[in-house]
Amino acid sequence: MLTQVGDGVWVRQSEWVWSNAVVVRGDGGLVLVDPGIDGADLSELADDVERLGVPVVAGFSTHPHWDHLLWHSRFGDVPRYATLGCTTVAAEARERAQAMAAESAEGVPLELIGLLSPLPADGGPIPGEVVEHQAHAIGHAAVHLADRGVLIAGDMLSDVLIPLLDARRPDQVSAYETALDRLSEAAQHVDVLIPGHGAVAEGPEVAARLAADRAYIDALRRGEDPADARLAQDWLKGPHQSNLDQARST
Repeated sequence: MLTQVGDGVWVRQSEWVWSNAVVVRGDGGLVLVDPGIDGADLSELADDVERLGVPVVAGFSTHPHWDHLLWHSRFGDVPRYATLGCTTVAAEARERAQAMAAESAEGVPLELIGLLSPLPADGGPIPGEVVEHQAHAIGHAAVHLADRGVLIAGDMLSDVLIPLLDARRPDQVSAYETALDRLSEAAQHVDVLIPGHGAVAEGPEVAARLAADRAYIDALRRGEDPADARLAQDWLKGPHQSNLDQARST
Protein backbone atom coordinates (compact mmCIF):
# COMPACT_ATOMS: atom_id res chain seq x y z
CA MET A 1 0.00 0.00 0.00
CA LEU A 2 1.22 3.48 -0.84
CA THR A 3 1.57 6.01 1.94
CA GLN A 4 1.57 9.67 0.95
CA VAL A 5 4.39 11.55 2.67
CA GLY A 6 4.40 14.77 0.68
CA ASP A 7 2.73 16.61 -2.18
CA GLY A 8 2.77 14.05 -4.99
CA VAL A 9 5.18 11.75 -3.12
CA TRP A 10 4.27 8.24 -1.97
CA VAL A 11 6.22 5.43 -0.32
CA ARG A 12 5.66 1.68 -0.32
CA GLN A 13 7.76 -0.35 2.10
CA SER A 14 8.81 -3.96 1.55
CA GLU A 15 9.40 -6.43 4.38
CA TRP A 16 12.85 -7.12 2.89
CA VAL A 17 15.16 -4.93 4.98
CA TRP A 18 12.40 -2.31 5.20
CA SER A 19 13.11 -1.25 1.60
CA ASN A 20 11.28 1.83 0.34
CA ALA A 21 9.97 2.21 -3.20
CA VAL A 22 9.13 5.85 -3.90
CA VAL A 23 6.56 7.22 -6.34
CA VAL A 24 6.91 10.86 -7.35
CA ARG A 25 4.48 12.84 -9.48
CA GLY A 26 6.34 14.91 -12.06
CA ASP A 27 5.13 17.28 -14.73
CA GLY A 28 4.51 14.53 -17.29
CA GLY A 29 3.55 11.64 -15.01
CA LEU A 30 4.96 9.39 -12.32
CA VAL A 31 8.63 8.63 -11.65
CA LEU A 32 9.42 5.41 -9.75
CA VAL A 33 12.52 5.65 -7.56
CA ASP A 34 14.14 2.34 -6.53
CA PRO A 35 11.06 0.10 -6.96
CA GLY A 36 11.29 -3.32 -5.31
CA ILE A 37 11.93 -5.75 -3.85
CA ASP A 38 10.54 -9.14 -4.81
CA GLY A 39 8.02 -10.03 -7.49
CA ALA A 40 5.05 -9.63 -5.18
CA ASP A 41 6.21 -6.19 -4.09
CA LEU A 42 6.69 -5.10 -7.68
CA SER A 43 3.28 -6.43 -8.72
CA GLU A 44 1.54 -4.79 -5.77
CA LEU A 45 3.34 -1.54 -6.48
CA ALA A 46 2.03 -1.74 -10.05
CA ASP A 47 -1.50 -2.15 -8.63
CA ASP A 48 -0.99 0.89 -6.41
CA VAL A 49 0.31 2.97 -9.30
CA GLU A 50 -2.64 2.00 -11.50
CA ARG A 51 -5.02 3.20 -8.80
CA LEU A 52 -3.38 6.63 -8.90
CA GLY A 53 -4.54 6.89 -12.52
CA VAL A 54 -1.34 8.64 -13.68
CA PRO A 55 1.05 7.06 -16.20
CA VAL A 56 4.62 6.12 -15.30
CA VAL A 57 7.02 8.16 -17.44
CA ALA A 58 10.40 7.15 -15.98
CA GLY A 59 12.33 5.27 -13.36
CA PHE A 60 15.31 6.39 -11.30
CA SER A 61 17.93 4.29 -9.51
CA THR A 62 19.77 6.00 -6.68
CA HIS A 63 22.78 3.67 -6.91
CA PRO A 64 23.96 0.44 -8.58
CA HIS A 65 23.22 -2.16 -5.88
CA TRP A 66 20.93 -4.94 -7.10
CA ASP A 67 17.97 -4.04 -4.88
CA HIS A 68 17.87 -0.57 -6.44
CA LEU A 69 17.99 -1.76 -10.07
CA LEU A 70 14.66 -3.59 -10.32
CA TRP A 71 11.73 -3.10 -12.63
CA HIS A 72 8.48 -4.74 -13.76
CA SER A 73 6.91 -4.84 -17.21
CA ARG A 74 3.68 -3.39 -15.80
CA PHE A 75 5.49 -0.12 -15.11
CA GLY A 76 5.93 0.26 -18.85
CA ASP A 77 8.78 0.45 -21.33
CA VAL A 78 9.95 3.87 -20.21
CA PRO A 79 13.44 5.29 -19.64
CA ARG A 80 15.12 4.33 -16.38
CA TYR A 81 17.69 6.88 -15.36
CA ALA A 82 20.67 7.13 -13.02
CA THR A 83 23.88 9.11 -12.78
CA LEU A 84 26.55 8.26 -15.33
CA GLY A 85 28.64 6.51 -12.68
CA CYS A 86 25.72 4.42 -11.50
CA THR A 87 24.75 3.54 -15.07
CA THR A 88 28.27 2.40 -15.91
CA VAL A 89 28.64 0.21 -12.84
CA ALA A 90 25.15 -1.26 -13.24
CA ALA A 91 25.96 -2.32 -16.81
CA GLU A 92 29.26 -3.89 -15.79
CA ALA A 93 27.78 -5.74 -12.82
CA ARG A 94 24.43 -6.68 -14.36
CA GLU A 95 24.96 -10.44 -14.32
CA ARG A 96 26.07 -10.32 -10.70
CA ALA A 97 23.03 -8.20 -9.81
CA GLN A 98 20.77 -10.72 -11.51
CA ALA A 99 22.38 -13.57 -9.57
CA MET A 100 22.00 -11.73 -6.27
CA ALA A 101 18.36 -10.92 -7.00
CA ALA A 102 17.64 -14.54 -7.88
CA GLU A 103 19.24 -15.63 -4.60
CA SER A 104 17.65 -13.01 -2.35
CA ALA A 105 14.17 -12.40 -3.78
CA GLU A 106 11.38 -14.30 -5.50
CA GLY A 107 9.64 -13.58 -8.77
CA VAL A 108 11.87 -10.70 -9.83
CA PRO A 109 11.96 -10.12 -13.62
CA LEU A 110 15.69 -10.76 -13.92
CA GLU A 111 15.83 -9.65 -17.56
CA LEU A 112 14.79 -6.12 -16.54
CA ILE A 113 17.46 -5.59 -13.89
CA GLY A 114 19.90 -2.74 -14.40
CA LEU A 115 18.73 -1.42 -17.76
CA LEU A 116 19.65 2.18 -17.07
CA SER A 117 20.40 5.29 -19.12
CA PRO A 118 22.48 8.29 -18.00
CA LEU A 119 20.35 11.11 -16.68
CA PRO A 120 20.14 14.01 -19.18
CA ALA A 121 21.94 17.19 -18.20
CA ASP A 122 18.61 18.96 -17.73
CA GLY A 123 17.31 16.20 -15.45
CA GLY A 124 14.78 14.95 -17.99
CA PRO A 125 11.51 13.97 -16.30
CA ILE A 126 13.07 13.62 -12.84
CA PRO A 127 11.63 16.44 -10.70
CA GLY A 128 13.75 18.41 -8.27
CA GLU A 129 17.54 18.34 -7.95
CA VAL A 130 19.66 15.20 -8.22
CA VAL A 131 22.35 15.39 -5.52
CA GLU A 132 25.21 13.13 -6.59
CA HIS A 133 27.98 11.93 -4.30
CA GLN A 134 30.36 8.97 -4.01
CA ALA A 135 29.54 7.52 -0.58
CA HIS A 136 28.24 3.95 -0.21
CA ALA A 137 28.37 3.28 -3.97
CA ILE A 138 29.73 4.84 -7.16
CA GLY A 139 27.38 7.44 -8.59
CA HIS A 140 25.05 7.44 -5.60
CA ALA A 141 22.41 10.15 -5.80
CA ALA A 142 19.64 11.62 -3.70
CA VAL A 143 16.63 13.43 -5.13
CA HIS A 144 15.90 16.78 -3.49
CA LEU A 145 12.33 17.96 -3.96
CA ALA A 146 12.78 21.39 -2.37
CA ASP A 147 9.39 22.71 -3.43
CA ARG A 148 7.72 19.81 -1.58
CA GLY A 149 10.09 19.66 1.38
CA VAL A 150 11.16 16.07 0.63
CA LEU A 151 14.59 14.43 0.30
CA ILE A 152 14.83 10.91 -1.19
CA ALA A 153 18.18 9.75 0.19
CA GLY A 154 18.83 6.30 -1.28
CA ASP A 155 20.97 4.18 1.06
CA MET A 156 21.88 7.09 3.31
CA LEU A 157 20.45 8.40 6.59
CA SER A 158 18.66 5.21 7.61
CA ASP A 159 17.38 4.50 11.10
CA VAL A 160 18.01 0.76 10.67
CA LEU A 161 21.24 0.50 8.66
CA ILE A 162 24.56 1.95 9.72
CA PRO A 163 26.61 3.92 7.17
CA LEU A 164 28.13 1.24 4.94
CA LEU A 165 31.36 2.00 3.11
CA ASP A 166 32.42 0.62 -0.27
CA ALA A 167 35.50 -1.38 0.69
CA ARG A 168 36.60 -1.58 -2.96
CA ARG A 169 37.29 2.15 -3.16
CA PRO A 170 39.81 4.34 -1.29
CA ASP A 171 39.03 6.87 1.42
CA GLN A 172 35.34 6.22 1.77
CA VAL A 173 35.39 8.03 5.11
CA SER A 174 36.15 11.30 3.31
CA ALA A 175 33.61 10.46 0.62
CA TYR A 176 30.98 9.89 3.30
CA GLU A 177 31.85 13.17 5.03
CA THR A 178 31.46 15.03 1.73
CA ALA A 179 28.17 13.28 1.03
CA LEU A 180 26.79 14.19 4.45
CA ASP A 181 27.76 17.81 3.84
CA ARG A 182 25.82 17.82 0.57
CA LEU A 183 22.82 16.08 2.09
CA SER A 184 22.89 18.38 5.10
CA GLU A 185 22.67 21.39 2.81
CA ALA A 186 19.67 19.89 1.02
CA ALA A 187 18.05 18.83 4.31
CA GLN A 188 17.87 22.45 5.46
CA HIS A 189 14.96 22.84 3.08
CA VAL A 190 12.98 19.65 3.82
CA ASP A 191 10.56 18.34 6.41
CA VAL A 192 10.52 14.74 5.14
CA LEU A 193 13.42 12.36 4.56
CA ILE A 194 12.91 9.03 2.76
CA PRO A 195 15.79 6.56 3.21
CA GLY A 196 16.25 3.52 1.01
CA HIS A 197 15.67 1.33 4.06
CA GLY A 198 13.81 2.09 7.27
CA ALA A 199 11.29 4.60 8.53
CA VAL A 200 10.54 7.92 6.88
CA ALA A 201 11.89 10.76 9.03
CA GLU A 202 9.90 13.92 9.62
CA GLY A 203 10.62 17.23 11.29
CA PRO A 204 13.43 17.14 13.90
CA GLU A 205 14.16 13.49 13.10
CA VAL A 206 15.75 14.60 9.80
CA ALA A 207 18.52 16.46 11.63
CA ALA A 208 18.83 13.57 14.09
CA ARG A 209 19.56 11.16 11.24
CA LEU A 210 22.31 13.41 9.93
CA ALA A 211 23.78 13.76 13.41
CA ALA A 212 23.79 10.00 13.95
CA ASP A 213 25.64 9.34 10.70
CA ARG A 214 28.12 12.14 11.37
CA ALA A 215 28.87 10.67 14.80
CA TYR A 216 29.44 7.25 13.24
CA ILE A 217 31.78 8.60 10.56
CA ASP A 218 33.59 10.82 13.06
CA ALA A 219 34.31 7.75 15.18
CA LEU A 220 35.72 5.96 12.15
CA ARG A 221 37.89 8.98 11.40
CA ARG A 222 39.30 8.74 14.93
CA GLY A 223 39.97 5.02 14.47
CA GLU A 224 37.36 4.06 17.05
CA ASP A 225 34.74 1.33 16.84
CA PRO A 226 31.47 3.30 16.58
CA ALA A 227 28.77 2.61 19.15
CA ASP A 228 25.57 2.33 17.15
CA ALA A 229 22.34 0.54 17.94
CA ARG A 230 21.01 0.28 14.39
CA LEU A 231 20.00 -3.18 13.22
CA ALA A 232 22.68 -3.55 10.57
CA GLN A 233 24.90 -4.96 13.31
CA ASP A 234 22.70 -8.05 13.36
CA TRP A 235 21.54 -8.14 9.74
CA LEU A 236 24.99 -7.76 8.19
CA LYS A 237 28.02 -9.84 9.07
CA GLY A 238 30.50 -7.64 10.86
CA PRO A 239 29.79 -4.28 9.17
CA HIS A 240 31.39 -2.30 11.96
CA GLN A 241 34.66 -4.23 11.72
CA SER A 242 34.69 -3.95 7.92
CA ASN A 243 34.13 -0.20 8.11
CA LEU A 244 36.72 0.21 10.85
CA ASP A 245 39.32 -1.81 8.94
CA GLN A 246 38.85 0.38 5.88
CA ALA A 247 39.03 3.61 7.89
CA ARG A 248 42.30 2.51 9.48
CA SER A 249 43.77 1.68 6.07
CA THR A 250 43.18 5.15 4.61
